[in-house]
Amino acid sequence: MPDRLRGKNVNPDFSLVAYLSDRKALVDGALDEYLPGGQNDPSVIVQAVRYSLLAGGKRIRPILCMAAAEAIGGEAEAVLPAACALEMIHTYSLIHDDLPAMDNDNYRRGRLTSHKVFGEDIAILAGDALLTEAFRLLTNREGMPGMPPDRLLDVAREIAEAAGYRGMVGGQVLDIRAEGEEVGLETLYAIHRRKTGALLRVSTRVGAILAGAGKEALAGLSDYGGKIGLAFQIADDILDVEGDPLLLGKGTGSDAARGKVTFPALMGIDASRARAADIVMDAISSLASFDDRATPLRAIAHYILERRS
Repeated sequence: MPDRLRGKNVNPDFSLVAYLSDRKALVDGALDEYLPGGQNDPSVIVQAVRYSLLAGGKRIRPILCMAAAEAIGGEAEAVLPAACALEMIHTYSLIHDDLPAMDNDNYRRGRLTSHKVFGEDIAILAGDALLTEAFRLLTNREGMPGMPPDRLLDVAREIAEAAGYRGMVGGQVLDIRAEGEEVGLETLYAIHRRKTGALLRVSTRVGAILAGAGKEALAGLSDYGGKIGLAFQIADDILDVEGDPLLLGKGTGSDAARGKVTFPALMGIDASRARAADIVMDAISSLASFDDRATPLRAIAHYILERRS
């Protein structure tokens, strides 16, 4: 961690490792429960969905959702279905990103990608199934009993906008169109605010909205989410250059091979790392009005700079 960030606004008694482990276990257990077993018909699509969704991963998006709810004074379990819906959408995007028509990756999270195991046709449908299942989960009032219906409607709309052409899908299109082209930092920021940042930003917003956040608190968490989304992507770009494939669970160097525009390609590694650190500082500043209940969010911002996978 850069010296200027070390210990900044993070409770020294807080263990991020324990927090992430606990919340990840909560999400993993819920995802396993929410998804039907492989005996359902047609069994192959359920197997394909479970193969990718239960393959591991950091679960950053659902954890951000729960941490944002806790920062407002809510309970992690109360927003768990929405948190899991966010992970379903993220996993669907990974399945589709790995396809030959997109990034053509063979490995994800240390195992063969979906299309390598089930074929391209079933992989596409598995992604489709996860996207639609996410909205079934979001709109099931029994999953979040007592939650005002207008809040459920608000978060469903917000997630749809963040995941669709206004957000993640639009960012992916811009990223594809930029391959092999000479583009500047402004275009790169625009790509990643949508491709990566939109879903991370909405993750914090969803948790906050469901926990009943006021206008000022929601604005602070939105600002935080957008900034760490950008920092997360810069860190990803750096890892694709100098990361350990064994830790990442996938190959490195694919961005350069495909002619993708990245922060290291435009700014260099050191400048990219410094830029990510500045953005993290700004993100933490967005939480200035929050008390110790926002400690996990502050610690997660630091973690984004330090992660190796």
